[in-house]
Amino acid sequence: MNDHDPRALSFASADHSEELARAELYGLLARLWMAPPDAALLAQFRVAVTEAPEAGSLLEAPWQALVAALRATTPDAAADEYDALFGGVGKPEVFLYGSFYLAGFLHEKPLAALRTDLAALGLTRDPSRGETEDHIAYGCEVMRYLIAGDDIAVCNLEQQRRFFRGHLQTWVAELCSAVEAHPRARIWCEVARLMRVFSEIETQGFDLLEV
Repeated sequence: MNDHDPRALSFASADHSEELARAELYGLLARLWMAPPDAALLAQFRVAVTEAPEAGSLLEAPWQALVAALRATTPDAAADEYDALFGGVGKPEVFLYGSFYLAGFLHEKPLAALRTDLAALGLTRDPSRGETEDHIAYGCEVMRYLIAGDDIAVCNLEQQRRFFRGHLQTWVAELCSAVEAHPRARIWCEVARLMRVFSEIETQGFDLLEV
């Protein structure tokens, strides 16, 4: 990606609406990586969600493709696809956990390092949720909080940069490639494409902060 692409997000000059858009997109991605969309979410996409997060941006095409995929599906079809990719008994077709991509196994050192950094941010896992903290949905939700949260000692650009660099940038592209290559991926192929482009924009934004 061109470092001087004017459509890329520059965090240094981002206004409140841009930050809100980032947080909302992380929140949506967290929702779609955690579970298939239900009827209520699909209904929202059919009647309300028509605009890209930023018109003319790199996100516009993948956003439109995702909206089209969600409008063309049903709750049952989406659930079947999600289970085929990420569920089932035993080993899933595609892993959603950072430890798998970083270490080759689940519950390895990357998860321990993540838990240490989350504790430093004052964040703990909800014990009612079965997924470990290195699940992609959890990472997206942490980023949403670091962007939109009220505690400025924690919710600031530096913490966003550290968390993204250390716990998402290192493996998200590999996850997206695995999803995009799966023959049964339809909806989540578009989720992965949006995630990939968004992550590239986030990477570029943080690169500009470090210049």
